Amino acid sequence: MRSNIVVAIDGYSSCGKSTLAKALAKTLNFIYVDSGAMYRAVTLYFLRNHIDISNEIAVMDAMQAIELNFNARDYESHITLNGEEVSEEIRGMLVSDAVSEVSANKWVRQEMVRQQQRMGQSKNLVMDGRDIGTTVFPDAQVKFFMTADPKVRAERRYKELAAKANNQVTLEEVFENLAHRDYADTTRKESPLTRADDAIILDNTEMTPREQLDFAAGHVRPFLR
Repeated sequence: MRSNIVVAIDGYSSCGKSTLAKALAKTLNFIYVDSGAMYRAVTLYFLRNHIDISNEIAVMDAMQAIELNFNARDYESHITLNGEEVSEEIRGMLVSDAVSEVSANKWVRQEMVRQQQRMGQSKNLVMDGRDIGTTVFPDAQVKFFMTADPKVRAERRYKELAAKANNQVTLEEVFENLAHRDYADTTRKESPLTRADDAIILDNTEMTPREQLDFAAGHVRPFLR
């Protein structure tokens, strides 16, 4: 039985997992870890260095050359890749189009899971991702599985991208990207996206950020007594 409290938030792309996780961590004064940012940073490294994902040796060597660190300011995750701040770059469509394939790699997942489990050994934390409640922290005290209507998810993601300078991505492209990632995440061999048996379903299609925060916090607070 854990002495520290871990809240695991899994779910589909663009369901607002990170938004909820950050708000929940701030409300409860927990540590927030964005596991998705870790996989995106690895993907960026692979793209920059032309790593062939099908070359096992190249992937293993690359993982030894990658150092990731989080610098949390105001509960916003600022991730560095080998000392370089890449928080903005990893959110672009180039990384989004490749992250599912990189995340599905056995050696990438093993190393990321190892690092994530180390983070949760002693501190109260909220971590969001795809396999947090099933693989990384199967003993987490509270697990949520987030979902929302695919069209709503696409619209949310499109608005995020549209707010960025020089964005030329269409809503249709975002919808197709999310559909591709859903398929890849749920069918991959290594730690596929699936709901843990004891995970609480949180469908936020028609929920406000405040409503979903109150919902989640209400399930965690009994463990703080």
